[in-house]
Amino acid sequence: MKKVLALLLSFCMVFAVTACGGDDGNAKSDGVVDVCVASEPQSIDPALNSAVDGAIMLQHAFEGLMKWVDDGEGNAIVAEGVAEKVEKSKDELTWTFHLREDAKWSDGQPVTAQDFLYSWNRLIAKDTAADYEYMLDMVEGYDKGKLNIKAPDDHTFIVKLSTKCPYFEEICAFPATFPVRKDIIEAEKDQWTFNPETYVSNGPYKMTAWEHNSYILFEKNENYYGAADLKAEKIKFHLMDDANAIYAGFQSGELDFIENVPQDEVKGLIDSGDMILGDYIGTYYVCFQTEKKPFDDPRVRKAFSLVIDRNHMVEKITGSGEIPAAGYVPAGIYDAAGAGSDDFRTVGGDYYSIKAEDYEKNCEEARALLAEAGYPEGKDFPIVEYLYNTDDKHKAIAEALQDVWQKELGVKVTLQNQEWNVFLQERKDGNYSIARNGWIADYNDPMSFIDMWITDGGNNDAQYKNPAYDKIIKEAKATSDPEKRMSLMHQAEDILVGEEHVVAPIYFYTQPYMINKNIQGMYYAPLGYFFFGYTTGA
Repeated sequence: MKKVLALLLSFCMVFAVTACGGDDGNAKSDGVVDVCVASEPQSIDPALNSAVDGAIMLQHAFEGLMKWVDDGEGNAIVAEGVAEKVEKSKDELTWTFHLREDAKWSDGQPVTAQDFLYSWNRLIAKDTAADYEYMLDMVEGYDKGKLNIKAPDDHTFIVKLSTKCPYFEEICAFPATFPVRKDIIEAEKDQWTFNPETYVSNGPYKMTAWEHNSYILFEKNENYYGAADLKAEKIKFHLMDDANAIYAGFQSGELDFIENVPQDEVKGLIDSGDMILGDYIGTYYVCFQTEKKPFDDPRVRKAFSLVIDRNHMVEKITGSGEIPAAGYVPAGIYDAAGAGSDDFRTVGGDYYSIKAEDYEKNCEEARALLAEAGYPEGKDFPIVEYLYNTDDKHKAIAEALQDVWQKELGVKVTLQNQEWNVFLQERKDGNYSIARNGWIADYNDPMSFIDMWITDGGNNDAQYKNPAYDKIIKEAKATSDPEKRMSLMHQAEDILVGEEHVVAPIYFYTQPYMINKNIQGMYYAPLGYFFFGYTTGA
């Protein structure tokens, strides 16, 4: 078990939430925790999911070798999950996980070390095409496509790392490394997640219904070893993206928990205390399709980034306590000295000024860059499209970006919104010019933000290719020297944002949400995970 200490925007804090939001007069008292975190998920296959909403569902349906728990004191703890005991060699390269003998799948079959052997190999297999296949790149043999992992018996799982990994316990609690059943997947192929009868899971809850574009219902898994400690009998994930409908559902008492409200309601709800602002270690940014003109030119990308008025965005558009971003890796991510010292963002500094008095100077530089790239005052610049997913806040940001790019650069940008799962696929496939994007830490290390931009990386939506960048990342992952690791990752960010301008960071996130006053016992980790299994009052 490992305690994680707090930093600014502390990744490490998990806190129990008590009465906030909701209307006592509308309490349902039906025993169902009604939640809305997003619309139809792109995937709830642990290996294939790459979105926070899907991860929240997976944290309830599955359990890894390790898991995130609430220690009752407001601190995040990575604790033993399916593994009841963990042993490390002196050099920290060999990890031996001793699995619980009472760990079972939702159909009653035992969870075995062979399930993890299969699942981890499946994650990195080319045929799986998982965005997160690189999540296990610290395991020996990854580069050769054959992980050095063993299951000598049903309850022992041994992992050999190629180098010390300071965040390996968090990797073992990450959804992509959760176990899945070989017999189910081989029989049902890519359809296994859609049917409650075949969506066999090993976590505290099991799926009992999925009405597409309406809801996914999870009920307590009676075969879960900790079932007796769970409080909520059912958790219903409502699949919605209309902020007005979501907020109306919360006001009426139909929904117990929401993250999204109409943008013009945000300030009043925050001021009244009905909307809570949780810590959230992540960055909201724009990414460019770097293989297509005109954004194959770093000068164009930099010009589009420089004219973004980040202070206006957080003060007038979003209004939820976000911090203007002058870099890509957000505040709250450890640097070499670890917790209690300057974080990666403080050490790395700013890549452009976000001071209000420097905004016009930024715009002048942007116009000069665009002219240098062959588009003086926007002349002959093609009409380009900005892609975003349906959401009140994303729409407001898109309109503000459209306006400032027209006003300051003289270019025309059209706007296109899509439903969530379609948007994710289009962006992943590179079918865009500019797209809304955001990234939340998978674990507390800058590598979570830096390694996604390697050539052909599963989450490299910018289609960025740079052998020099790839070399730095490979070197950073090959060393156990904390200072050298961090120095290399700072070099990588220098390339990504300081030279190539692959992304245009806008702000560092907060996590606004509302919860019914009757609901108590929810806890949260600023990776974006909300946990509802130990709540009462529904």
